[in-house]
Amino acid sequence: MLDDRKIKVLHAIINSYIASAEPIGSRTISKKYNFGVSSATIRNEMSDLEDLGYLSKPHTSAGRVPSDKAYRLYVNQLLKTEKLTIDTKKKEQIKKALISEADEIDELIQNSAKILSAITNYTALITNYTALALSPQLKKSKLKHIQLIPIDDSEALLVLVNDSGIVKNTIFKLDRKINDDQLTIISNFLNNKLKGLTIEDIGKEIDNNVFKEMYEYKEIIDNIIHIINKTLNDTDNVEVYADGVNKIFDFPEYKDLDKAKSFISFIEDKELLADILLNSTNEDEIEITIGNENIYDPIKECSLITTTYKLGGVTIGKIGVIGPTRMNYPMVINTLKLFSVNLTEVLELLLKK
Repeated sequence: MLDDRKIKVLHAIINSYIASAEPIGSRTISKKYNFGVSSATIRNEMSDLEDLGYLSKPHTSAGRVPSDKAYRLYVNQLLKTEKLTIDTKKKEQIKKALISEADEIDELIQNSAKILSAITNYTALITNYTALALSPQLKKSKLKHIQLIPIDDSEALLVLVNDSGIVKNTIFKLDRKINDDQLTIISNFLNNKLKGLTIEDIGKEIDNNVFKEMYEYKEIIDNIIHIINKTLNDTDNVEVYADGVNKIFDFPEYKDLDKAKSFISFIEDKELLADILLNSTNEDEIEITIGNENIYDPIKECSLITTTYKLGGVTIGKIGVIGPTRMNYPMVINTLKLFSVNLTEVLELLLKK
């Protein structure tokens, strides 16, 4: 356990290194921060912090830089104490930008990474970070309505609507002529069996073969169930959108082109990004993965900060920012929280249209 002075010195080094990207010496800390002790005392504290694994000393410098362990301590304390501060002007900027893209939910989420990247640069609070957005994951959403609409003697339209306002339409072939009344009977039966169930529960109901009582319409219902299964599988497909990837070149840490190209190749691999975002455990609050906590080599010198967005009170996706571990954590955390609030609000407005 670190004493108060060591924690203050460590925080001072982290803040200074975030700002300068240069190894920090005791004289810098002594001049910049009034700790009421000599430079020699600060130097001893820094030496202790190095021995404890919180600092490291680059070979070419007398100064020190924070380790992943230091950032983790710093971030954990931030998450305990950092409150969401509402900047009304910035909130309106974010909301206005999101509303301009709010014709459809899928399109809005696709553009949210671009908006997040643009907003953070425009407000000059955080710059040069890559923004990410995970498409809506609707397993927890509930089926609101199923409707069968006749097109002609050989085709019908299946309409699936969930409580998040997502509509899926599919035209399918009829094995035999079915009149409007019969389609209504089938629609009512399916609504009775499946309405209010989550996508996961619908799959269980289908697997349990609860449709035997409608044997008269077995072939048609089997066809519809096949379409529902396919639609649910399509709904479960994951998309990850990224913006500002080339901003990595702006960081001194990535002046090495091979290192920068490795990062860019990783961000362009949507399956890897989806794996990271989907396998995180925190559904509601800010989640931060620092340096070597990342399992993939190209981002072991990066921090990934994510939060969620909701629709109908249900968490359906994630947004985030990735960049070097020397990240302005307070600004990123606060901006992501604010962006999440706005995105959720705009999604709710879109749902009411």
